[in-house]
Amino acid sequence: MEKNFKCCKCDREIPYESYGTKNRNHCPFCFWSKHVDERIGDRLSKCGGSMKPIGFTAKKDGEIMLIHECEKCGKISANRIAGDDETEEILKIFKNSLENKGEIEKKSGYKLYADKDELRVQLFGK
Repeated sequence: MEKNFKCCKCDREIPYESYGTKNRNHCPFCFWSKHVDERIGDRLSKCGGSMKPIGFTAKKDGEIMLIHECEKCGKISANRIAGDDETEEILKIFKNSLENKGEIEKKSGYKLYADKDELRVQLFGK
């Protein structure tokens, strides 16, 4: 069983397992992560760089996915958000992603959420 971890950005102690997630990979307060996986959950990356939250995309079923970019090696990955993630921070990251939407989509290959109302429906329901 994985242990708690300290956020690489805000230094808060984060539980690995908590309400709404079984395999947390990011801080629920600032959404930063650490580059530890080559593939989701494998913990095989040697990079260890800090991964900046850069936007949100959706799986085919509409589930919200958080997009990270590693500040050290540039790897981009997407992972699920969790039930206890800070909603206001989600909206802040969303707003910031709109300023660089085209650039983020080009380098990541992901289609970003661009509609705040659609994002709110996915977060809170209708």
